[in-house]
Amino acid sequence: MPRAILCILDSFGIGGAPDAADYADVGADTLGHIAANYRISLPNLDALGLGAAAQFSTGELPRGLTDQPRGGRWGVGREVSKGKDTPSGHWEIAGVPVPFEWGYFPLTEPTFPPELIAQLIEKSGIPGILGNKHASGTTIIAELGEESIRTGKPICYTSVDSVFQIAAHEQHFGLDRLYELCRTAFELTAPLNIGRVIARPFVGENANDFKRTGNRRDFAIPPPEPTLLDRAKAAGRQVYAIGKVSDIYAGHGVTHKIKATGNMALFDRTLEAMEMAENGAFVMVNFVDFDQEYGHRRDVPGYAQALEAFDKRLPELIAALRPDDLLILTADHGNDPTWRGSDHTREQVPILVFSPALSPGTIGIRPSFADIGESIARWLGLAPGPHGKSFL
Repeated sequence: MPRAILCILDSFGIGGAPDAADYADVGADTLGHIAANYRISLPNLDALGLGAAAQFSTGELPRGLTDQPRGGRWGVGREVSKGKDTPSGHWEIAGVPVPFEWGYFPLTEPTFPPELIAQLIEKSGIPGILGNKHASGTTIIAELGEESIRTGKPICYTSVDSVFQIAAHEQHFGLDRLYELCRTAFELTAPLNIGRVIARPFVGENANDFKRTGNRRDFAIPPPEPTLLDRAKAAGRQVYAIGKVSDIYAGHGVTHKIKATGNMALFDRTLEAMEMAENGAFVMVNFVDFDQEYGHRRDVPGYAQALEAFDKRLPELIAALRPDDLLILTADHGNDPTWRGSDHTREQVPILVFSPALSPGTIGIRPSFADIGESIARWLGLAPGPHGKSFL
């Protein structure tokens, strides 16, 4: 029985979303602008069709890539869900587009409703909060981390995404206490339809050495319908969720949850999961560093080098495939590191498909990310879902 491995290169957009104007993102192109500003080398992704997919998406071939795939099938994914958030992209990839509007916090400062913060302080017993604005996580921790340690006040911030984030020191504030605080915040923000509350623990003693840890935890609204993960689990299949995947789906449909910090550690855990995975298993991993460490920080060289590091290890992943395994590489949204601000960008994404048992070719532009989930379902022999259409 075949297996399927789905790798989400978090935020790796390839430009050209037809509704980008609705999000003030016309012209955003994560891959294209990285390649224009950094002489990038991605021979293994290119061989699977990355350059061809990018050219199909925007009409322009990114510098350093080719339009000559040498294996697998390639195409372009187009999101139909509202917004450009992590849950929207991931849920749609797993066969469940998001038909509703998320709740968002305004760009004003202070950002959060006073009654929300008053309830959070009262219910959790904290002495107050810091931040209360839109911010990049690493920036605001450097700015307010020392004060947070000194006062015992956690740092609360958001972005243009539907999210409420809380940063606090793992030792001085306490990791379990941070998680409990986030559970309270999740209950309080649910009526506002905020997609996620994220615990952002950090370590270090001053602004020069503060560092976020791998103990991040997302408290997320569950998908409105059963996803591919639920359907696979219900069919008795193993479902390996690596990185932040389990949190994104609120744990639904997961049989094996594996955490790791950093893209290379995530790559290692993926290879280990493939060694353990039985016939018919589904393995899903999110490579978060592209988004978290480089996209949001607007770090072009860092993003490019992270892509090159991933590309160099891709042959290991392909070599670990069994003859009837399916590998799909894609993304959940864009995060152009040359773009204004520090938030996600509304883009199309690459869909790179490989199996030793699959003939090469193109799958064209897919009208919904849900086609990815339906293709995996068909490969695994699962019943089709109500959204999307298989390209296999």
